[in-house]
Amino acid sequence: MDRSITTLFMLMSVDGKISTGASDNLDMDKDFPKIAGVKEGLHQYYEIEQTTDLWSLNSGRVQAKIGVNTADMPNKTPVSFVVIDNKHLTEHGIRYFCALAKQFVLVTSNENHPAFEMEEDNLHIIYQNELSLKDVLTKLKLCYSCERITIQTGGTLNGLFLHEKLIDYVDVVVAPILIGGKNTSTLIDGNSLQSESELSQLGVLKLQECIVLENSYLRLRYQVIH
Repeated sequence: MDRSITTLFMLMSVDGKISTGASDNLDMDKDFPKIAGVKEGLHQYYEIEQTTDLWSLNSGRVQAKIGVNTADMPNKTPVSFVVIDNKHLTEHGIRYFCALAKQFVLVTSNENHPAFEMEEDNLHIIYQNELSLKDVLTKLKLCYSCERITIQTGGTLNGLFLHEKLIDYVDVVVAPILIGGKNTSTLIDGNSLQSESELSQLGVLKLQECIVLENSYLRLRYQVIH
């Protein structure tokens, strides 16, 4: 394969939501620790997250939502991060990732992104006039020796990965909660299919493993077969 192998790894509710609501003020990382019956098993998701690939792909919007633009500088980790962002990361947010990551690759279509004015030894920029996820994954493998990468973006970007057939594996931790709300982000968002001719964009899965975790949590691991 001429691109990085991908695994979509997410925490979701039983009804497939990846946020607690439609507002950026609502977020599973902040809200689940407050909810009895959910908070008790939440640690398992973070423990599994520590075992994922040494390359992680995120979106600028999600990272801004969880506070990287104002967070204290973190300790260095062995993980390399790729963030797709046009307008959500500030200079502080970029320095945060440079401090955190072994290598930090920013993907942007904004020629005025603050990253262009910065000099960090581990900061790399992939500039595209228009986002091409296939090209991003190809460059990550060829230029940065990224063989495998974990995708942890929002529902819209996850949808683009799906419809472009760029998800190879799915690994989800299911929390014992129903959230609801048609405007609440789900595991896969984006444009809905409109005709039978588009059915080829669906992702058909083969179950690899179903693990019953503690406190009514589940872990489901799939291979995308087509």
